[in-house]
Amino acid sequence: MMVGAMSDIRLEEIELPEFGVPEERPELPVHLHAERLARLSASARRAGLDTVIVFADREHFANMAYLTGFEPRFEEALLILAPGRHPVILAGPENVGWPGAAKAPLETEMVLYPPFGLMGQDRSRTRPLGDLLRTHGVAAGATIGAVGLKYFGPSESATPESWLDIPSYIADTLRAVAGERGRVVNAAALLMDATEGLRATNEIEQIAQFEFSACHTSEAVKRVLFGLRPGMREFEAAQLLRPIGLPLSCHPMLSSGPRAAFGLNSPSDRAMRRGEPYTVAYGVWGALNCRAGWLVESADELPAAARDYLERLAIPYFACVAEWYETMGIGVSGGTIDALVKKRLGDPFFGVGLNPGHLLHLDEWMNSPIHPGSERRLASGQAIQVDIIPATGSAYFTSNIEDGIALLDAPGRAAFAERFPGAWTRIERRREFMAEAIGIRLAPEVLPLGNIPAYLPPFVLAPKRVLVKR
Repeated sequence: MMVGAMSDIRLEEIELPEFGVPEERPELPVHLHAERLARLSASARRAGLDTVIVFADREHFANMAYLTGFEPRFEEALLILAPGRHPVILAGPENVGWPGAAKAPLETEMVLYPPFGLMGQDRSRTRPLGDLLRTHGVAAGATIGAVGLKYFGPSESATPESWLDIPSYIADTLRAVAGERGRVVNAAALLMDATEGLRATNEIEQIAQFEFSACHTSEAVKRVLFGLRPGMREFEAAQLLRPIGLPLSCHPMLSSGPRAAFGLNSPSDRAMRRGEPYTVAYGVWGALNCRAGWLVESADELPAAARDYLERLAIPYFACVAEWYETMGIGVSGGTIDALVKKRLGDPFFGVGLNPGHLLHLDEWMNSPIHPGSERRLASGQAIQVDIIPATGSAYFTSNIEDGIALLDAPGRAAFAERFPGAWTRIERRREFMAEAIGIRLAPEVLPLGNIPAYLPPFVLAPKRVLVKR
């Protein structure tokens, strides 16, 4: 059936194939962490830094985990990377044993620092933090790079390098150790810059791990799409996600009715009703999938003020997502992607405010090269999320496809296919499905990572009726 003013977008009933779900998670080789630390040391030297300090806590774990394979649970941790020394991890009492810093998969020295532990524990024999830093290579007069959650751009009112996104007691101690002849600067860009940062591009082993994650998050969201029923409580619907225990990159999101307007809500005991909007998102390390729409079978069941939901919102949205996918590729500028979204959905009605795409990593949003006028070129090894979110603030609610892709050049694809044949077979089948069933044709380097690629049923009680491009 053809619907709407955009004659190349149709609502059709199709079968979503079973692409397969891997049971074994690809492991990163131990040497990868050593190589990453060596690359960080080289980047630090080029930036004029003598020492790098990386802070991590449970939410802001990704830089530490990327470098060492260790991420703190319950507590905080600090990585000290000083020239000519083995990396040192300061950890709290609950992280010194397995799976803590002492078991990080490379040669590191672990040092207990009790104040990183939970409150109420014995800290009577704690060495001063400044003494520990000096002992492990942080010197007076040094230029110290501090890595926290983020860095700040030139548009900020303060000198950007003076803003440290780490706890003040650590920042104050670092400045005291550095002294008047030294300085402490924000060095998060070494890892998190959207082009030059170490985490902006990924090894094929990391991409294989992301594909494993995306299989499971997409299957979780697929179970929700095919399992939602009126009368279900949101808690009951959330049980359809059936997580396998992979660490989360964000809290699970599922809401309906008036609660769905703020898509970040966790599920509640509210009963879901026919004719209401809904949204669901589930993310783990390296993957997130999200869908939103209506708990109806057809447009006839929509509220009167949104009866033309397909024509007014869903079809223009899907046309934009399709063009996003077909434009994506190595060498494409972030500004080109941003401009096509503005062209399609620039009307204030759509309310698209966030970057229409960003880099995926262990954390759900690492950074984004996609913004107005961006000349940053997309590169082989990047993992990117389609993340175009209308916020109409109206009776039309929203529509949403959030899925991950990776970019790999020809040598990278050949190496990936040889090393991870099962994942490569799934990727090829997804590309074929997108071309033949959905009508979206990807550049050879664009690799869809999850099992619901561009699959959007606007009316979730008819989950096989999806928008396609013909």
